[in-house]
Amino acid sequence: MSALQHGNSGGAPAGFQLDKQNGKLMGVCAGLADYIGMSPLAWRLIFVAGTLIGFGSFILIYLAIGLLAD
Repeated sequence: MSALQHGNSGGAPAGFQLDKQNGKLMGVCAGLADYIGMSPLAWRLIFVAGTLIGFGSFILIYLAIGLLAD
């Protein structure tokens, strides 16, 4: 589909999208980095720290984002 059909003028994405080309596992951290404007490395560190501190709950959050976003 063209950019006109999506309602996007060709600039930044209209909403959150996974970035599978620049992503490591599912493209979640790279997609969040594109959407928020942060570094993908910072998002990866957030998910690793959250997984260690949160007893693995961030793994479920990561998988949910990866499966539902695309």
